[in-house]
Amino acid sequence: MMIVGIVAVCVVLLVLAFLLPRLSRHPQNGTQRTLGAGGQAAGKAPGPLGRLLRKPFSSSSRAVSRSGAAGRRTRGRMPF
Repeated sequence: MMIVGIVAVCVVLLVLAFLLPRLSRHPQNGTQRTLGAGGQAAGKAPGPLGRLLRKPFSSSSRAVSRSGAAGRRTRGRMPF
């Protein structure tokens, strides 16, 4: 279920970054802040379990960042 949610957020950020590049920064930062808080909470588990539980949050944050950047980069390459 979390995977579907992250994919949906990435698609929305990609479209938002393409249509409104400056206004897409705030939702992107908010999403990354939320995922960072989840990763910090998951990382409090002891030992290797903490690293294992933190990994989905960090990879999701990286995906959100890449989708927003891809939308802005594509918009910057458009001829108009």
